[in-house]
Amino acid sequence: MTREEKAQVIAGLTEKFQQNSHFYITDTSGLSVAEINKFREMCYTKGIEYRVVKNTLIKKALDSLETDYSSLDDVLKGFSGVMFVQEIANLPAKVIKDFKKTDADQRPKFKAASIDSDIFIGEDQLDALSNLKSKQELVGDVIALLQSPAKNVISALQSGGDTLAGLVKTLSERE
Repeated sequence: MTREEKAQVIAGLTEKFQQNSHFYITDTSGLSVAEINKFREMCYTKGIEYRVVKNTLIKKALDSLETDYSSLDDVLKGFSGVMFVQEIANLPAKVIKDFKKTDADQRPKFKAASIDSDIFIGEDQLDALSNLKSKQELVGDVIALLQSPAKNVISALQSGGDTLAGLVKTLSERE
């Protein structure tokens, strides 16, 4: 690869990192070509872009950003692929976990992720990332919480009216 080609790849990666606030770094070494193609297909169907890039190029692209990604330097060794996603931050984690169910060697290995500039490093973080809620899910939870007290008040008033009418009827029958 010539310097010009490397510069183009770095510029393209830098643009991708700027456009996508969520990205994951994985290691798919040890997978067969058929397995990697299956993994790529899973990513594609979920709207995730998966690219295999040299670690030095990833590091240079991350260094050119305003955010400090120096904590990822230890992770950028061996074979690395980057998963880019725009909106749903936990989607790549779910894809990785789903694919691991089909692979006896538990591949691909999760190296690291950046979710809105927060860094998650290590395989043990994968479960936490897959359980993250999307923005839409959080908005739905907040709306449900806000509606809950109003529903309880309305329910109490409606059931209270029946109870009150029954109480008045019972008292009138006693007299």
